[in-house]
Amino acid sequence: MSDATVFSSPFAHTGNSVTYVMLQVCFALVPCTLFGLYLFGWPALFLFLVTCSAAVFTELLCLYWLKQPWYRVLDGSALLTGWLIAITLPPWAPWWIGAVGAFFGVAVGKQLYGGIGQNIFNPAMLARTALLITFPVQLTSWVAPAPLGSELAPSFLQSLSITFASAPAPDALTGATALGHLKTALTLEQSASDVLANDFIWWEALLGVSAGSMGETSEVLVLLGALFLMWRRIIRWEIPVSMLATLAIFSLIFEVADSDNYAGVLFHLTSGGVLLGAFFIATDPITSPISRLAKLIFGAGCGLLVFVIRNWGGFPEAVAFSVLFMNSLTPLIDRYCRPRVYGRLPGGKPLPPLPSVDLAREVKRR
Repeated sequence: MSDATVFSSPFAHTGNSVTYVMLQVCFALVPCTLFGLYLFGWPALFLFLVTCSAAVFTELLCLYWLKQPWYRVLDGSALLTGWLIAITLPPWAPWWIGAVGAFFGVAVGKQLYGGIGQNIFNPAMLARTALLITFPVQLTSWVAPAPLGSELAPSFLQSLSITFASAPAPDALTGATALGHLKTALTLEQSASDVLANDFIWWEALLGVSAGSMGETSEVLVLLGALFLMWRRIIRWEIPVSMLATLAIFSLIFEVADSDNYAGVLFHLTSGGVLLGAFFIATDPITSPISRLAKLIFGAGCGLLVFVIRNWGGFPEAVAFSVLFMNSLTPLIDRYCRPRVYGRLPGGKPLPPLPSVDLAREVKRR
């Protein structure tokens, strides 16, 4: 028997399994998803079911092809990926958009890198970005809210035609999101302050009674789910707070400097999927950094990129691009912002034999 000494780091288990975390996130998404399904009716429900089913089926197909146990699909990661893709799509998009997105997100975004825990980029945002670049018409075709049971809502059979036969939406319901409308108005040399004064109602944007992606419109319900995740310690505050604060600071600075060309804080924080991205996507533990400082840098980078792309980029919505770009920088951020190794000082030396209070001060000082 070898006399070699085996060194092993001390580990502490939080008691949370992958399945537990995935299902908690899905549970937190229920309020904003149900509201989106009510707001956009049967076509949204069909698209949601197709996208989630396609994600789970793709996971099973990949596991079979890789000769891995089928029950790994029960960890819930494929379901969550499909769920996130579905609620970031236009609610009346055709079924194949959801199916292609789910296949790309699970097969290319996750399994191609080695499965859960190995992917570099957020699979849902990778899929959404690929869909936006490949099928820009379908990904930028928005409809106004047509709640279930209202006169504007399509019937069950009409909804089947919209989702599965690509039937066009009634002209009365088509329109742009607030971000798209502002970007178009600015290209026509209209003043941002005038456009927002006439067409933007902040409380409607906050409640979600406006055109947008299936589950992104209600900022209140997204925040409700985010608070649940923070209460359950599934996510931490650093990334969302730094992301939203950076976006708010730059929005305020540029609005004060030139209100004719730049929208303000309320508009940026209540439009598009910035809150969903900040709390549910950028906080992905696999593709985001580890230490507190690294998380703050990561979140601030996401917020800055959202502001830059929204104002000077080609697309009005920027959350997916910003998260993917910062995902690519995660290894670099982690390299320069390494967390302290348990049992050692920040510099790597072993902890000195000091009383606990003095030891805590020494660690904090360094």
